[in-house]
Amino acid sequence: MSDGLLIVDKPLGVTSFDAVAAVRGALHTKKVGHAGTLDPMATGMLVIGFGRATRLLQYIVEHDKTYEATIRLGMRTTTDDAEGETIIDPEASERWAALSERVVESKTESGDPAQAVAPSTTSTSVQTWRGLIERTIAERFLGDIEQVPNTFSAIKINGKRAYDLAREGKEVELKERPVHIAEFAVLDVRPGRTSSALAGSPLTAAADTDATDSTPGDADATITVIDVDVRVSCSSGTYIRALARDLGETLGVGGHLTRLRRTRVGRFALSDDHSGLGATVQAITAHAEARTFTNREGEAITRSRCVLDTPEGMSGEERTDWLLARSVPMGDAARGAMPVIEIDDVEARELRFGRRLERRLAKDVMQAAAIVPATAGTSETQTQDDVVAIVERANAHQIKPSVVFPAE
Repeated sequence: MSDGLLIVDKPLGVTSFDAVAAVRGALHTKKVGHAGTLDPMATGMLVIGFGRATRLLQYIVEHDKTYEATIRLGMRTTTDDAEGETIIDPEASERWAALSERVVESKTESGDPAQAVAPSTTSTSVQTWRGLIERTIAERFLGDIEQVPNTFSAIKINGKRAYDLAREGKEVELKERPVHIAEFAVLDVRPGRTSSALAGSPLTAAADTDATDSTPGDADATITVIDVDVRVSCSSGTYIRALARDLGETLGVGGHLTRLRRTRVGRFALSDDHSGLGATVQAITAHAEARTFTNREGEAITRSRCVLDTPEGMSGEERTDWLLARSVPMGDAARGAMPVIEIDDVEARELRFGRRLERRLAKDVMQAAAIVPATAGTSETQTQDDVVAIVERANAHQIKPSVVFPAE
């Protein structure tokens, strides 16, 4: 079995573990892992390592990322996304009115006369609300900010996941943590109305600008919302759900996430990424299939599993070869994970024995991959880059191995 990365475009409705399990079965190897979890409601780039490349995942997961998402303003949920229960604000109409006054004030200060306007689908209303949202983002959500992660997150508290504690009804308190938002671009703004009872319901255009919220609890109750499509490029550890929540709180009307797609991880990007910060790599698409099984209690359980999209009619071995031909080789995986130092075969032997080399790392580089390029190797059997070790600074003029990859 070779080593490398598979870039999987994770489908909606399956976990990251489901995608790893699909790759593990297709490649017939247990040594598989991923760099950065995606929730079941999220789609997009999942970097999956196999073989020796699993040791690179801890470095890739720390890279910055790009997401495209839809934030629904005007509704809160228990999980800050569409999988939670809705939290209806009885003062929603008043809050929208107060926000409308802010729109008027900001327009007047700029010398542009304006009148209070409820969110509607007219072009004037859309541009007015978009301006307020963009100004709020520029003032509060760009650069270095402090963020409280979502209660339903995978962060561990005394050895237990925060989402497990939250589901048990226990109080979860997470501390603020610094994150960096390099880009928070508004791509589209769509005012309208939606169900007050079900998060993630389709958006419908308001019948008129004077539409008012229905009484919460009514079977067909609807409320005023604005769906905002955004692109976010951010540091590792940023929660897009928390950005949606905090943007809604800052505006005073609440907010949650209805759609999330990851388009880039570090130097690896999907074909639909528009950040311009990564190189496009070939991704393996996949889909979700329902599977029913009987548990130990004799109950029929149905859940989704991840199925990789490979050509039909292939044998297991042909399918494995097809996937490997579309993987990122070990050398390219290392180059995408961190800075690289090119070495020769003699230096490779020294590092594999745990010895130091007379080499310097750039001042801002903490670790690098030491690689014997395929074109520089003296072995007749070396046809690809030989990733020898992860090295770090030993002193001002020497490097030492911190992780050693055995020769194939």
